[in-house]
Amino acid sequence: MAIFVSIFAALGGFLYGYDTGLISGIINIPYFLQTYGHRQGDTTTYVLESSDKSLIVSILSAGTFIGALLGYPSSDYLGRRRGLILAYLIFSVGVILQIIIEQFHAFIFGRFITGLGLGIVSCILPIYQSECAPKQIRGALVSTYQLCITLGLLVAAVVNNQTKDRTSSDAYRIPIGLQLLWAAILCIGMFILPESPRYLILKGHVDQAYQSQSRLTSKKIDDPQVTSHIKEMIVDTAAAKAQQTGTYLDCFRLGPDKTLWRTLGGIFLQVWQQLSGINFIFYYGTTFFHSSGMAHPFLLTIIINLVNVIMTIPGLLLIDLLGRRKLLIIGACGMCLCEYSIALIGQSNETKQKLLIVFVCIYIAFFASTWGPSTSVITGELYPTCIRAKCMSLSTASNWLTNFMLGCITPYLIDADKGNLGTDVFFIWGTTCLGCVLFGFFCVWETSGLSLEKINYLIRNSSPITSVELNQRMRSSGIIENEVLNNESIQLLDKS
Repeated sequence: MAIFVSIFAALGGFLYGYDTGLISGIINIPYFLQTYGHRQGDTTTYVLESSDKSLIVSILSAGTFIGALLGYPSSDYLGRRRGLILAYLIFSVGVILQIIIEQFHAFIFGRFITGLGLGIVSCILPIYQSECAPKQIRGALVSTYQLCITLGLLVAAVVNNQTKDRTSSDAYRIPIGLQLLWAAILCIGMFILPESPRYLILKGHVDQAYQSQSRLTSKKIDDPQVTSHIKEMIVDTAAAKAQQTGTYLDCFRLGPDKTLWRTLGGIFLQVWQQLSGINFIFYYGTTFFHSSGMAHPFLLTIIINLVNVIMTIPGLLLIDLLGRRKLLIIGACGMCLCEYSIALIGQSNETKQKLLIVFVCIYIAFFASTWGPSTSVITGELYPTCIRAKCMSLSTASNWLTNFMLGCITPYLIDADKGNLGTDVFFIWGTTCLGCVLFGFFCVWETSGLSLEKINYLIRNSSPITSVELNQRMRSSGIIENEVLNNESIQLLDKS
């Protein structure tokens, strides 16, 4: 049951992937350009101003930034399940606004509201998955969120390709409107799934936590395994509560729990993922291929998204086998080499254009199998239960803020009448990937194969560099944190 819950919840990632892939194609659909763009000189060609293109793409990220910050109150006050249901409803309102009013500002406002919903989803969903998934395959299960994002990107590229030549508003309204169907399925499903047992314990609903854990493990409530898991959660939550005040200041405290370094680690992990240059391809890939003189830019986008989907699957398998740190470092090295290669090759003739596509696909393969799935996995398991929602909202918000800034400035870097960098823009992304290598080595703890409660022990007793050795010892010898069994936690255990 826990596996099904994690995989179904991950389908929420499809919405984010689909919307991201959607806008890449829509801003190049002729009828959309005719409706929201302007005629270029005396020709019959319509184009979007760089400022309008920047606003259309980046306004979603402005909404998701605010939505991510709303993820904490939605998650901790409404619960993981009801918080996600609220997010899907908000998302649906935004979609409706985009398709019922054919007016630029209404379209922008709809994109913003859609972003609010996606921001909440991106904060709560990895938390819900991490808190429900079995520790042995938690990395693989939480990574399915990224797999669903890649599937959304691929499906959006295919749908755009099928509707792009329509000569009515259906050309863009059909791709946008299809999101309502997916949101409805997810909303109904979340009514059926169990609540996170760790959230229920956090709120003091121990009896309900037993029932939830029983459903997740498909065992009876009085089964020893269920009892053991619940007691471990109670102990860890009690120990964490004893050191917390319930405010955002808890996320930045120095002390044995290292919450400051955990919070900053999650924030900058998300920032470095965005700085890898991945959303340059997914937001502006079709535009870039078209401006580079390549034939069939929509088809090239489909191919790249297909590579993205296929190569996410090895990431699901490797994240628990190789570990989080090693996967991040290998991926960043591979992406760096590819991006420098693209920048050096250029796009001046057909042969170089073909080589460019090859290296873009290899770059996507490295990202999809490493940094793509790893980021949501690590941030979902990095924080103590008491402040997990707060820290996750901050780290997710940092992702969307960086996303928003890059979405705004990219047209000014690549448009012919602005920066016109062409493939030279990949010198920027290649250099930032060097930063990703250093961050992965010096700032990421190895958390694979441990329960969320044991991860707290690991972080208290190791640095990111030494965490690999301690992780291996804990998994082989079953080290546990007996010191958390203070009087308060023992009393809680007795009550349960």
